[in-house]
Amino acid sequence: MKKTGIILLLVSVLIQVRSQELTETGIVNAMHSISSHDLLKYVGIQCDEKYQGRLTGTSGYQACADWLAGEFSEWGISPSGENGSWYQWFNVPYTMVLPDCGLTLHIPLKNGNILKQYNYITEFMPGSTSGSGEITGEVVYAGYGITAPELGYDDYRGIDVKGKIIMIERESPVNPSAGADKFNPWYEYSFHQYKHANAIKHGAIGMLYNYGPIANPNNAYSEKFIYVHVGDSVVKDIFSGTGKDHREIVATIDKTIKPQSFNTGKVVTIKMSTVHFPEGKGSNVIGLLKGSDPELSKEVIIIGAHLDHLGMCYDLIPGANDNASAVAVMMGVAKALAVNKIPLKRSVMFVAFGSEEQGLLGSKAFAADPIFPLKKSVLLNMDGVGIGQGINAAAGKDFPVLWSFFEEANKKYIHRTLVTGSFSNLGRPRLDAAILLRAGVPSLSFSTFGSLNYYHIPMDNMEIIKPEIMEDMAQLLFLSVVAMANSPTPLI
Repeated sequence: MKKTGIILLLVSVLIQVRSQELTETGIVNAMHSISSHDLLKYVGIQCDEKYQGRLTGTSGYQACADWLAGEFSEWGISPSGENGSWYQWFNVPYTMVLPDCGLTLHIPLKNGNILKQYNYITEFMPGSTSGSGEITGEVVYAGYGITAPELGYDDYRGIDVKGKIIMIERESPVNPSAGADKFNPWYEYSFHQYKHANAIKHGAIGMLYNYGPIANPNNAYSEKFIYVHVGDSVVKDIFSGTGKDHREIVATIDKTIKPQSFNTGKVVTIKMSTVHFPEGKGSNVIGLLKGSDPELSKEVIIIGAHLDHLGMCYDLIPGANDNASAVAVMMGVAKALAVNKIPLKRSVMFVAFGSEEQGLLGSKAFAADPIFPLKKSVLLNMDGVGIGQGINAAAGKDFPVLWSFFEEANKKYIHRTLVTGSFSNLGRPRLDAAILLRAGVPSLSFSTFGSLNYYHIPMDNMEIIKPEIMEDMAQLLFLSVVAMANSPTPLI
């Protein structure tokens, strides 16, 4: 009996020793355990109606987070959230958009009005954080909706918007391509939340936001402020008969940095049906594979992807590419590393960020309270990696050491079009990587390109997903992470 016990112990030690051997054949075999079939299944699960479009704060989002944590647990990944859990919690007010929303233009005739009803999705999208109710009012064009006295600029100068509906542009008349010196003074004015608050401050009751039309829950909420997002057909109708051309007006503002606001004389009715939840709670899902090296394990490679999407606006918006595809790729890499027991000297962390779509609140919470010191972390982020034939990474030229691992793996094994560039990160942040970069974390953010894509509308569904590009993205990431985790030279 004693002899049998010794033999079993020796066998156990031998297995452990062999599991720590890192051979190219073993790595390639583990890479091939990542299959497009599994990745497509993960996308489909996230897009299921039971998760209600995964708007952070809702029960649907948290149910999806629970499912992801369960998969991590089954594969042997350790929870690394608050108090030994999978979750890192944060506050996130959210708004549910219900059916019975609409946008109508009143066209005056001699004997009354003709009412033109605009089409949902193609001509308008409900404001994802709009108040609820119905308003009718005259439309005043207010440029970018900015009041910046220190810059000598005010879109509201010379116009009266009290009790009226404004139409405004997104961003600002100076954009990040102008460089930091010129753009930074305009930075805060480019935010949706600022424009929303400024409109209310000037007495407007509603807004036609020239944005898409797409859904977007990254905005403020005011109970009595009603708004929708509109596209070219609505803008054209509002400008029709005014003697002004919309494109020329915007070009003039951008060139002269002088407002071109005016009363259009048009009247519209906006109808919105929403319910607001100011006390919402959201979470990041965080898992960890602890590195084996006593010193290098204190360094962490973060694989990140946001789990959330837009919820119901008012139809279900599945978010298959944005961002179920990236979560699926993260899962494929996590499973391949954990189940195949790939030796890792550095630690690898998996973070499914919540509330990316609602102002990057999840990545902000993570940056404010990281699990590992940020100065010893790098981030490999993904956002929209389920379409096309090519792979792009933001900031590869800014972090050439990190980028070299991907170039080498792609050249040797994957053979996809792989491109990168520099990332100034000057504009309004739209990626979780932007938040971590500003916190000092070297970060690459991957996306794919080259086929039909729909952004922030219900057609971002399973029909547009290309499982082959997801498989190649996952295998590329897997190979690169294994090399990075075991590199004898510093990553940063």
